[in-house]
Amino acid sequence: MGDAYREFAARTLRVDGRDIPVDSEGYLIDLDDWSEGFARALAQEEGLALTDEHWQVIRYIRDYHAEHRVQPQVRAMITHFTGKWGKEKGSNHYLHEIFPRGGPQKQGNRLAGIRRTKGEH
Repeated sequence: MGDAYREFAARTLRVDGRDIPVDSEGYLIDLDDWSEGFARALAQEEGLALTDEHWQVIRYIRDYHAEHRVQPQVRAMITHFTGKWGKEKGSNHYLHEIFPRGGPQKQGNRLAGIRRTKGEH
């Protein structure tokens, strides 16, 4: 990682013996630093025990971002997970329940190694 990235880092997160630079909220500085270990370390720091459902959302966000080069909107997540999990679990309410620190677009994006959405403060 170059010095240009280091200057944006507010802190680091220890992942598998490496210090990974993140901003003050835990978003990756260099998206190439993402790993499942990163997601586990950040989730532990945020007090979140990752379940299979969390991993499904994390992988969905990563796959969507890889294909479209933008983060998925919550509406797209609701449509996808309603089809997969049913109406109750695919709901906006449930997605925010399993990602209590900002819902799937904030906490989900952080854990998936995707930058904050535009307009997010």
